[in-house]
Amino acid sequence: MADPSKPDTETRDAERDESEKRAGADRMPTPEEERAAEQNELDPEVAEHEREMAERGKNQQGEGRVV
Repeated sequence: MADPSKPDTETRDAERDESEKRAGADRMPTPEEERAAEQNELDPEVAEHEREMAERGKNQQGEGRVV
């Protein structure tokens, strides 16, 4: 029986292939989807929270900091 903590060659190959793929959308939005998105109203509290989190991330120091 194979050691469950050691991936086999097939798994390693699949993981390597997956790691080399670029992240992104599988397709662009349709014109109808774009119009529907533009009609959404933003919640001011959510927008403010997003700004605060972006600022906090920008100023992060110490462990967990992405350089």
